[in-house]
Amino acid sequence: MLKVEHIGIAIKELKVSIPLFEKLLNSSCYKTEEVTGEKVRTAFFATGETKIELLESTDPDGVIAKFIAKKGEGIHHIAFEVADIAAEMKRLVAEGFELLNPVPKPGADNKLVCFLHPKGTNGILVELCQDASLKHNP
Repeated sequence: MLKVEHIGIAIKELKVSIPLFEKLLNSSCYKTEEVTGEKVRTAFFATGETKIELLESTDPDGVIAKFIAKKGEGIHHIAFEVADIAAEMKRLVAEGFELLNPVPKPGADNKLVCFLHPKGTNGILVELCQDASLKHNP
């Protein structure tokens, strides 16, 4: 793994949280986008080499809405940048980790992503991400 790529934070409303995080981080939100497949709207902030990703559910039955209903707003996942997502997925399966998706899928910010099941990572949802413009072998 190359670095912590971003920290995902589940929030109820982008319109409330974007201004809060702009003040907190003393930085403007540089990008918002909707990821239809994940039923979320996202907002990104640059903080050095690591980004902060705010996640707002677009569906009351979506993963983020369910997370907030169960745990409240807060840290949802930590994402690690990898050079070769397919190779890293294969390595982690060999190490005994369970993947939540068997092949990389499109994520926010032009990334291919894969999540590890939190039951094997001390309750932490871990995301692997690779720039989608880089070659990968699912």
